[in-house]
Amino acid sequence: MVRILLCLLLLIVAVNAWAQTDTDGRRILRVGPERVLKTPGQAAKVARNGDLILIDSGEYHGDTALWRQSGITLRGATPRPHLIADGVARQGKAIWVITGDNVEVENIEFSGTKVASHNGAGIRAEGNRLLIRKCYFHDNEMGLMSNHNPRGEIVIEDSEFAHNTTDYEQHHRLGHNIYIGRIKRFTLRNSYIHDARVGHNVKTRAAENRLYYNLVADGGLRSSYLVDIAEGGQAYLVGNLFRQGPEADNLTLISYAAEGGRDRTDQSLYLVNNTLVNDATTGTFIRNHGVAHTHLRNNLFVGPGRHFTGLASSQGDVASDAPGFVDRPGLDFHLHADSPAIDQGRDPGSSPLGIDLYPRLEYSYPTAATPRRQVGAIDAGAFEYLPRL
Repeated sequence: MVRILLCLLLLIVAVNAWAQTDTDGRRILRVGPERVLKTPGQAAKVARNGDLILIDSGEYHGDTALWRQSGITLRGATPRPHLIADGVARQGKAIWVITGDNVEVENIEFSGTKVASHNGAGIRAEGNRLLIRKCYFHDNEMGLMSNHNPRGEIVIEDSEFAHNTTDYEQHHRLGHNIYIGRIKRFTLRNSYIHDARVGHNVKTRAAENRLYYNLVADGGLRSSYLVDIAEGGQAYLVGNLFRQGPEADNLTLISYAAEGGRDRTDQSLYLVNNTLVNDATTGTFIRNHGVAHTHLRNNLFVGPGRHFTGLASSQGDVASDAPGFVDRPGLDFHLHADSPAIDQGRDPGSSPLGIDLYPRLEYSYPTAATPRRQVGAIDAGAFEYLPRL
């Protein structure tokens, strides 16, 4: 123990000697094989509140970290550094366990986490506020998993989650690309979430959910729900692309209040200018298990099945088996000039709580968004048709 403490003290002295500061006065810690700090795990032991941790490109095998610090930024170089679990998990949970508040994680890849409880994640989020940007989570049992925290807020943007799952046949446990616990607010935007197997692509129990300008797709690996808003709450789904594959394990694309909140009348589900494609032989696009009102505005429904269950209102929605997509098999749902969705929408306005429902952006493959330029009346669906001049 004395030797470990001595080594840690020497590491702290070395870091303090080499640390720099940025223009905002934040201490910068640099991490990489040629640095004083060789791995993110070493940096987590000496970091302070407010530090900027810059991680060099490369593969980091079997290195895990507990980030207790608040106000820190964890930023990967380009090409993106890749954290590979190799059978190791911090606290039996994840590659990174983040308990600090106001943490930003940017441009890092997480893969390979498997644990005894079959819910090993790239990141386990346990602090109050977490922002994930330009990251890639794949081939874990859970991509991102959060705890239950009524003050918690999680934002994911410009990121990709794929193939995060468990072996359900062997373990009878579901793994999800994203699993959000009972937190205050969850925001997902400009991201590509795809190919969960048996589990859900997005599962959330947050009190408020905002999904803007994402592609959520089952590519044929028998995903369950594309989006499971398990306990209801306020939910805003604007400008997204949803695609259910022909072998989907669950024939509902979007589920609301299946596990709680069914009797609450003080919550609503808004779906505005989404493109929803069902490539299965039947199904339900939106299954509302509760008494909350579903507000459907300017959505484009493509494929067989019921559009919704439960109490709902519809304005400007279009249903078509010939939607005029540029490349349906290739998931390019931009519109041709003959699409029945053109000019069929209406101004969606704002919600009674003042949430702007107008789609200001459009999803851009794989993890970005671009401005939506309206020509004439707004088109139904996630994309606006722009005639060539």
